[in-house]
Amino acid sequence: MAWRNLVSWFSLQNLRGWFQQEGRMREVDLGAHTIRSHGARVARNHKHDWLILVLLGVIVIVLNIIHPFYRFVGKDMMDDLKYPFKDNTVPTWSVPLYAVLLPIAIFVFVYIRRRDVYDLHHSILGLLFSVLITAVITDAIKNAVGRPRPDFFWRCFPDGKDFYNQWGDVICHGKDSDIKEGHKSFPSGHTSWSFAGLGFLSLYLSGKIKVFDRRGHVAKLCIIILPLLAAALVGISRVDDYWHHWQDVFAGALIGLVVSAFCYLQFFPAPYCDEGWGPYAYFQALEESRSNATAGQTTNVLNMQAMDVEAVSLQLRENGNAFTSLDELESGRR
Repeated sequence: MAWRNLVSWFSLQNLRGWFQQEGRMREVDLGAHTIRSHGARVARNHKHDWLILVLLGVIVIVLNIIHPFYRFVGKDMMDDLKYPFKDNTVPTWSVPLYAVLLPIAIFVFVYIRRRDVYDLHHSILGLLFSVLITAVITDAIKNAVGRPRPDFFWRCFPDGKDFYNQWGDVICHGKDSDIKEGHKSFPSGHTSWSFAGLGFLSLYLSGKIKVFDRRGHVAKLCIIILPLLAAALVGISRVDDYWHHWQDVFAGALIGLVVSAFCYLQFFPAPYCDEGWGPYAYFQALEESRSNATAGQTTNVLNMQAMDVEAVSLQLRENGNAFTSLDELESGRR
């Protein structure tokens, strides 16, 4: 009987140690949300968001195809529209490279270090929403306003000979594509795209490196200013190239910054929050994992208690049988 009690006690201790070890492993694995383990579920949860992104892309294409409003441009207005017709310092094809692909490359680098698919997915989704919503707003306003660019004269009259109709409006004889672009000055698309993408990146970095942690590390602040400085220089180049008035650049920067802030806060806490380094979805998944782990540990404890009760009952029954045998021996002696 003694060795049975000893075996049962050792088995209970081993089970307790195994369950405790399993609980510690679960705690360690709480933050492991990789593309392989959670990527498909995250994509399914946001499939409608990706469909909306496709719709926004189609709208942007349509807005670039249709003609803008051809605003009245009189002869007396040409004094401010005779700036040289120059090439772009920042080509249009380069804007998606630094405003979209560069931030995505940084997001992927962070994922390699942290293995958080929620952070990777939501940062890319938020960035694309920021850029495409900004593009829709910018192109819609461009087409509706139809403000002439500073170099409109040379777009409209490439040979320098100006013509006007009976109402004093211009009669352009330049390339149709140049004239069409000449009516898309307000707001600046280069600037709005730049601030939408790089502004989102600046907010993302400020949360990751905890710029506003109240410790006074100004070097962190310099890091998040770099993307904004790059976007500002792009906007300045648009004025220097005489493709935009300064008001166009200012409006484009404002649109890009506001939209990027809204899109970032849709997926991430504010950078000055204690949990600003991760997306909302990560902390929700972490809480669910902890709840499941706690529930599993509670179930294990209950099972342990049941096993203890069963072991005690078994011991009592064995002791009862021993007492019965002693009673029978004593009664036989009598």
